[in-house]
Amino acid sequence: MRDMQQTASPTPPAPDVRRMALSLGIAAVVVLLDQLTKALIRGWLAEGEAWPSTDAWLAISHVENAGAAFGILQGATEFLLAAAVVGVLGLLVYLWRFPPQQPLYLLALSMILGGAIGNFIDRVVKGTVTDFIDPAYYPAFNIADSAIVVGIGAILLLTYIEDRRA
Repeated sequence: MRDMQQTASPTPPAPDVRRMALSLGIAAVVVLLDQLTKALIRGWLAEGEAWPSTDAWLAISHVENAGAAFGILQGATEFLLAAAVVGVLGLLVYLWRFPPQQPLYLLALSMILGGAIGNFIDRVVKGTVTDFIDPAYYPAFNIADSAIVVGIGAILLLTYIEDRRA
C-alpha cells in the first residue's frame, strides 16, 4: 500500500489566497476599465457613429457586435455565453488550484479572466458586445478584447522564452 502512495502523482499545491486575491483584483480593474469605456461610448456616440469619421485611420466608433472576434458566429449568443462561462470557470479553478509562481503569468491569466468577464457582462445585459476602437483595416474591438489578446500573447511569449532557456 505504501508503494502505491509513493508512485501516485503529486497533489497540486495548496491554494494561495493572496495570489488569488491579486488575480481577482487585476481582473476587476480590467472589467472596470472595459465597462466604463463602453458606457462612455454608448453615451457619447449613437450606434454606427464614429469620431472623427469612419474614414479615419483610427476612429472611435460605436459598434455592437452580436458575434465573436472578427464578427464570426453572429447571433450565436447562447453558445458564446456558454463558452464564456466555461472559460471563466476554468480560469478561476486553474488560478485557485495552480496559482502561477511567476508574476507575469499571473498578470496574463488575470487579464484574460477580466476580458472574458467584461464581454460576458455585455452579452448578458445587452445581447451584444460594444466595440469602439476601430482601426481602418481591422475589425473594431474593445478593452476586454485587448486584455484577452495581450494576455494570450504574453503567455505564448513567456512559454517560448522558458522553452528556449530549458
